[in-house]
Amino acid sequence: MPKKKKKEEKIQEEQVQEEQVEELEEELTDEELLEQLAGGGDGKSIILLPPMTGGSTAEKKPRVVPVIGDVSERMALEVVAGLLTLRETGKKKVLADPTDMNSEIIEKSLPIEMIVSTFGGSALDMFGICDMMRVVQEECPIITTGIGKVMSAGVLILASGTKGSRRIGRNTRVMIHSVIAGAHGPIHNIENEVEEIKWVQERYIDVLVRETDMTRRMVKKLLDKKVNIYLDAQQAVDFGIADIII
Repeated sequence: MPKKKKKEEKIQEEQVQEEQVEELEEELTDEELLEQLAGGGDGKSIILLPPMTGGSTAEKKPRVVPVIGDVSERMALEVVAGLLTLRETGKKKVLADPTDMNSEIIEKSLPIEMIVSTFGGSALDMFGICDMMRVVQEECPIITTGIGKVMSAGVLILASGTKGSRRIGRNTRVMIHSVIAGAHGPIHNIENEVEEIKWVQERYIDVLVRETDMTRRMVKKLLDKKVNIYLDAQQAVDFGIADIII
């Protein structure tokens, strides 16, 4: 048989073998394929080393929830949905002691970043966002970053981030003021609405005191001025609204 013909037959035979291997790999699940690789088929084990890329792809993906614009019911919906989604998709299994390959495997949650830039908005939607932030922080840290303007409702959202990880832009303006509301109708309805406004105001003070370094007396003294209280980035850090100037 001519050498050329033998060579062509050998090439065809190799192509058929490759196609059969590819078909077999497609039929196997990831776990079965990994098991075969680990076994090697000949009693020899193959050591699978982690990629030396400085972290997994999941770690490099942006994990950001924007709080930019008016705080409203629609914004609260998007922020809450974003926080819950990132909480569930940001988990990975790591060694308790990275230097010991035999140490316990634990689950670690990657941090979430919230970018805050708002003139404020609905107080009740603000409370909803802050409450959800507290729930999510039970599993993973939240880095808040205030830029441009952090005012009214935005102040509590910025301050509700994980302590030590609340950042603020050097040229950001922060503003605190009393709750703004209005009511109309029969006098008994107005009296009822006034009571609700007072509750919102007191709750705003309670949360602000809890999340910052300000005392209740200090907050009330600021609000008693009955004007918008403007702070620069350094003052925001001094009051405990933020931790780091960027």
